[in-house]
Amino acid sequence: MNGKGFVTVVASVLLSGATAFAVVKAVDPGAPQDVKTVYNEEGQPVKTVNLSLSDYPDFTYAAENAVQAVVYVEVYGQSRQQQRQMIDPFFEFFFGGPQGGYGQQPQQQQPREERPMGSGSGVIIRADGYIVTNNHVVANATKVKVTLNDNQTYEATVVGTDPATDVALIKIDAAGLPSIPFADSDKLRLGEWVLAIGSPLGAELRSTITAGIVSAKGRQMPNYDGEFKIESFIQTDAAVNPGNSGGALVNKLGELVGINTAIVSTTGSYSGYSFAVPSNIVKKVVSDLIDFGSVKRVMLGVTGGTVTADLAKKLKLDKAEGVYVQDVSKGGTADKAGVKPEDVIVAVNDTKIATMSELQAQVNNFHPGDKAAIKVIRDGKPVVLNATFAGTADANGTEDADGTVAFYGAKLKAVENGVLVVSAGNGKLAQAGGEDGFVIQYVNDQKVSKPKDVVDIAKKSKRSVFIEGVTASGRPGYFGFGKD
Repeated sequence: MNGKGFVTVVASVLLSGATAFAVVKAVDPGAPQDVKTVYNEEGQPVKTVNLSLSDYPDFTYAAENAVQAVVYVEVYGQSRQQQRQMIDPFFEFFFGGPQGGYGQQPQQQQPREERPMGSGSGVIIRADGYIVTNNHVVANATKVKVTLNDNQTYEATVVGTDPATDVALIKIDAAGLPSIPFADSDKLRLGEWVLAIGSPLGAELRSTITAGIVSAKGRQMPNYDGEFKIESFIQTDAAVNPGNSGGALVNKLGELVGINTAIVSTTGSYSGYSFAVPSNIVKKVVSDLIDFGSVKRVMLGVTGGTVTADLAKKLKLDKAEGVYVQDVSKGGTADKAGVKPEDVIVAVNDTKIATMSELQAQVNNFHPGDKAAIKVIRDGKPVVLNATFAGTADANGTEDADGTVAFYGAKLKAVENGVLVVSAGNGKLAQAGGEDGFVIQYVNDQKVSKPKDVVDIAKKSKRSVFIEGVTASGRPGYFGFGKD
């Protein structure tokens, strides 16, 4: 805890299931766009609600429809892993294990026991079973179980994760499910009413709905030094507690404007602040995970910071808004577009940029090859530059926008005791048995302390890569794969 006394709590709790009451209602498709007539199961009109922005919002329409598509997510892990065979690991890798004719018999393996590891919430975004949740909810899980609002339970598979935004995509084998449509989170207004829907504190409080307003946009969490590398959160005062993670933040139309992710608190429970990943970021991440299996990011290639009042005065700016460019990466997107040090970026296409986090969020919306108009203030005058975004390559050793380094489909970063597999991905490393949370300590019998060590040693190897380290549960682990 730092001097301000805040602790960022990323939610997940160890509680079990409960039932929730659900009422299915239909909407008259012939009604005017801003007027919805809600019917009950017998087809009788219950009420008519006006959803015009000029009227006080009626929360019942949004709540009763969106709650159908918010699920309870329970994750399981292994309390005991298979013990390492008592043979030379290189022998096992290259010669197929201890069954070879060298007089060695395979040792009895410890049984694997799955146990509840945590819980959270999720949002059905497609009728065929795709569900968005938080990466921290499903990270390192060996099994994910989803309970719908009507109490049906399914086992889910993890389609993909993105630690940089704390977004994960899971899927259940089902059809015809209720879903929540995406809204344009860039159009959210300060003071606009929103609802948070999820399972605070676990299964017994499933399908809980709380209301609040949009307190801030493009927010970075105070005093937070964690894994989220793309921070442009929607801050609300809707009550969110551990277990709400991965749940829906919806507007009064019942549209998804964000995924609830974290709270800032002195106690570990709600105290006035909650943060959600904007739906525009979620939509892009989910689309990439479905289409490509990983997130395709671009890099602008600038360093700098949000313009302060003193800097605005020095640069003779009308307002302390925008991103001051301190340096430009040679050969990067910004450099090729003509961005120069001491420029102030104030807009990307038609979207105004006031802070570094807003710039970060806008850049994250683009794919490699996309074009954009970047408006800068240079020497007190506006200049519009045309940029074509370059992507982060998949080649080993390439640093991604979130600071991780690519290695055979995985993402690596340095930690105190070695090199962490932030995301195993779907490449050779994952296929060989590498998992999220594994800490690499040795590659081909050589100690490593940073991703570059891993990449360099692997490059020097003519045929094979053998990795030793510690699993996410703290057990010794190893795996290997051929380079061809």
